[in-house]
Amino acid sequence: MHIPFAILAALAFTVSTTSASRATIHRLKQQHTSLHRRSPQSDQVNIAPVNDGGNAFDINSVHDLIYMADITVGSTNYTVQLDTGSSDLFIKGETYPIPSTQETNLMLNLSYAVGWAHGHIAFAPVDFVGIHIPRQAFLDAETAGNPALGLGAHGIVGLGFTRLSSIDNELNSTGASTGRALLQNLFEANPQEPNFIAFALHRSNQPDDDVEGSFSIGELEPEYSGILGNAPIPTWPRHDPVRWNVLLDALIVNDTIIPGTTGIAGAPSNKAVVLLDSGASYTYSPPEVCEAIYGTVPGARFDPAISLWRVPCDAEINLALQIGGQVFPVHPLDLVMQRSPTNTTNCIGTFIPQFLGDDWDFDWLIGDNFLRSVYSVYDFGDFDSEGKMGNPYVKLLSLVEPDEASVEFHNLRGGTPRTGIRFTGLDGVSVAPSFAISTDISESLEMIGKFMPAMLAVVAFNALLLVVGSIVWLVAVIRRRKRKAVPRIPRARTAASTRPNSYIAGSPEPRPPNHTYEPVSMALTDDTFAPPSAAFRGGFGYGSPMPGDRPKSVA
Repeated sequence: MHIPFAILAALAFTVSTTSASRATIHRLKQQHTSLHRRSPQSDQVNIAPVNDGGNAFDINSVHDLIYMADITVGSTNYTVQLDTGSSDLFIKGETYPIPSTQETNLMLNLSYAVGWAHGHIAFAPVDFVGIHIPRQAFLDAETAGNPALGLGAHGIVGLGFTRLSSIDNELNSTGASTGRALLQNLFEANPQEPNFIAFALHRSNQPDDDVEGSFSIGELEPEYSGILGNAPIPTWPRHDPVRWNVLLDALIVNDTIIPGTTGIAGAPSNKAVVLLDSGASYTYSPPEVCEAIYGTVPGARFDPAISLWRVPCDAEINLALQIGGQVFPVHPLDLVMQRSPTNTTNCIGTFIPQFLGDDWDFDWLIGDNFLRSVYSVYDFGDFDSEGKMGNPYVKLLSLVEPDEASVEFHNLRGGTPRTGIRFTGLDGVSVAPSFAISTDISESLEMIGKFMPAMLAVVAFNALLLVVGSIVWLVAVIRRRKRKAVPRIPRARTAASTRPNSYIAGSPEPRPPNHTYEPVSMALTDDTFAPPSAAFRGGFGYGSPMPGDRPKSVA
């Protein structure tokens, strides 16, 4: 299905010109965000979703807090939050049960870091981003408590792996194998689709902004096609992962490099395991990391009453994350958040102190405050020549030019922009350039990359032949000259001048007139929000942790 913002290049180094789907996204801002801990039952501000009246696929963001899209379940259209940190689809419809669905007698409670949903597992045809899934398992929620429901959403669509799906786990316990995650079913029902998703989660800088971004399945936005040249970032673990976890090399704050550390068994000790979660508004990181980010900012202080850092709104923080050997700057507007669009004095830090402990399989949870600074691609694995799917991976493309970001920050918050901002990570790695290339050039570069070793070998062989030939020719010339050599006396240097009264001061005495100079060669050669609770506890108030639970902020 062709939708505005046509995307030309497929990530798996091929060009898709078939039915891969893409969308324009719109961000809708919440007009006020109070600063307090919010429980799932807290009152929310209702925001009407954007509808342009056309067939465009819209993603709405509420004050840069959550990103939402349309999905059709049964015969009804719903707005749902996009969440790479979970794998289940739940819908809280206007009626229960949802029309045109097949209910089962299986009851299930889905628990989230903030919120929950309870109801029957059901099946229905689903249309998502213009792609049809004939039969998809989902939770038809009879009751639910989730902040997203008060922000214009009717549920959550998980974009993770089936291994994380509670619905699949529940159906497996009955011997059924029909509970697979939505994206797995989507790719299997549409084998012609490249099996990756891509996000551009744009930010809005004004209270009434409606800024377009994109979400696509199987295609890339042409303006971000430079991501084709970036190295894949493997998931952790590489094989059969549960979540979109990757390894963080280091945090770079101003000129300070803080290497990653981990508490996850089996992970490299000099890395941190981080979850990339589009369903989280903020980033949850160890307290010492937040201290390194905000602790040296004049006027900043940690507020234990809300477990957040209070930071002056005009404090520019220069920060980057090094992931997979690549450095990605974070926009300073996403590091210090205003409590409301009109409050320009009292802000909070969006890196929230949180020690996750042994209950989780990641050290950090990285949310939208970082993901807005990159174009992100989540690839479920490339197919080899035998049709076998490879390991999943992530690709990221930096969208932030640090000096320009500083200007944007101070235009909104006041003060003087900085210049010459540079980030250098471990092993001297700096920020990779962000640029777009055409599809034809992408294909050409791909072809060159594939044949580069052979081309270099041919060039080296030709260079060797040239050197050997030059040596042989030079030796032959020298030998020929020796055989034919006769004394030569340059006419201009036949004899010294006989002018005893003419000399240059400081020069030697004139040589005898009968002295003959030997010929000398003179030749020269040229070389050419409202933040969520920062304290995650077992079950988050809804019982003990369930398999697949994860911290997730939807503010």
